[in-house]
Amino acid sequence: MIRTLFYLLTLLGCQIGFAQNPIVHITDSKSGESIAYANITTNEKLAFISNAEGYFSISESIKSDESLLTISHLGYLERKITIGELKAQNYIIRLEPIAFELETVYISNEKPDPYTIMSKVKNNLQINYKSSGVPTKDLIFYRETNSLRPSLYDVKITKSTGFTKQELKIMNTDLNTFSSNLRLHPPIEFKDLLCNYYIGTLKQNSKSIVIPKLEVVKATILKNGDQSVALQDMKQMAENIFLKHLDTTKYYRFKSGLIGSHDTISLRKSFNEKKNKIKKNKLSSTKSNLTLIIDQSNFIESDKLNFINKPELYNYAYDGKMYYNEDEFVYVLKFSPRKSSAKYIGKLYVSMTDYAVLRCDYDLVEGETVSGVNMKFILGIKMSENAGKGTIIYKKNPNNSSYFLQYFSMETGRYLYIDRPLKLIELTHGEKDVAAFDIKIEGNVINKTEFLNLSKSEITQDSYDKFKEEEFKYVNLKRYDPTIWKDFITIEPLEEIKQFRVIN
Repeated sequence: MIRTLFYLLTLLGCQIGFAQNPIVHITDSKSGESIAYANITTNEKLAFISNAEGYFSISESIKSDESLLTISHLGYLERKITIGELKAQNYIIRLEPIAFELETVYISNEKPDPYTIMSKVKNNLQINYKSSGVPTKDLIFYRETNSLRPSLYDVKITKSTGFTKQELKIMNTDLNTFSSNLRLHPPIEFKDLLCNYYIGTLKQNSKSIVIPKLEVVKATILKNGDQSVALQDMKQMAENIFLKHLDTTKYYRFKSGLIGSHDTISLRKSFNEKKNKIKKNKLSSTKSNLTLIIDQSNFIESDKLNFINKPELYNYAYDGKMYYNEDEFVYVLKFSPRKSSAKYIGKLYVSMTDYAVLRCDYDLVEGETVSGVNMKFILGIKMSENAGKGTIIYKKNPNNSSYFLQYFSMETGRYLYIDRPLKLIELTHGEKDVAAFDIKIEGNVINKTEFLNLSKSEITQDSYDKFKEEEFKYVNLKRYDPTIWKDFITIEPLEEIKQFRVIN
């Protein structure tokens, strides 16, 4: 009975939490299927999308019954609805698919040539995606999920001169426990971040250089305690096991075969205090990640998106026309590799008005790899990107006739194999070996990234110059909390995040 009561209270607590941010489901009115990546505009100001499962949440800022939402998606009639009307419909929005013969919009019924369309796409890239050069401020929500799925993680001590038998036994037990925990509970972490991303120019050596600036509004991280997906962090955790058994007054170094020596390590308090002052700058790394996303999704220059900027590498097939909005339509093209340097299959949605690619969905061809290194027999290292898919959506710039990146979703998978001998060396005049061991890691690293531009605005050069960046800290979470983003518009998390719990 107590257990049942506890369960009911838990459910009630969840409902109360979610009631603060009602969750809306967008579906096809005919099939009932969820509609992913539908555009939602609030009172003609902020724009966001439904997630991959067709859901979005209503933040505190738009909870008023009078707040107007405009919902649109390729192939569907645009829908306008107030929050009050949405409540009456149990937070379900059903979009009506356009079902009529689109060929009637043409005088000729001749089937369009996909290669002619792609030629016009390429010729218009500089026009459709050019930068105005005016400083801008974008409100961006960014989500990153990283996980390691190890099939093998093994550390074996092959030689020891610096430890007693008892210390060696304890150390091996620690290492085995560490390896088992990694396999039983693979590391995974979720990062959410809302920020203002500034783009402007600064004068350096009489030249104007484009420099991004970042203002973090809020950032959260959800992971298991000290677990980390980064290999460097895992190596550090393994090294810490050895540190527990070392002389606190001495200095040591890890050495890995042909690679050379790693950083000096010690348990001396003064040494570590000095070393810990040199920390990775979260602001810089986050800004680099956002800039990389914008560069990767740039149809003009991206090497990965060569199915747009190098159409000669691919085969294209016309797949019909689709309603976009009002009197606009898009061509739908399928693409597949023609030459060996082409790696992807997918679909493009091309504006019939100005030949801008409004959306692309791509997937790595099965059996292909994007990049990698194989020195398995020389250095004991092999890495390859063997999975990759994504969706990119561009939107008309409110300030000019060009387009800007509204949404980016990418998932990559990398196979990893490491089989390396390591030595722990005491730093004396003769560098005395303390222990030798082998470390073996095999598995897959999965990375998922989502980027959503909620609003774009032009600012003055003076506003850009005056803004000063500040370092930020992540709010550490032990479980998904639906109330933590209640005042902000974000991407509704998938069930994977909602079901995550920290394991003690």
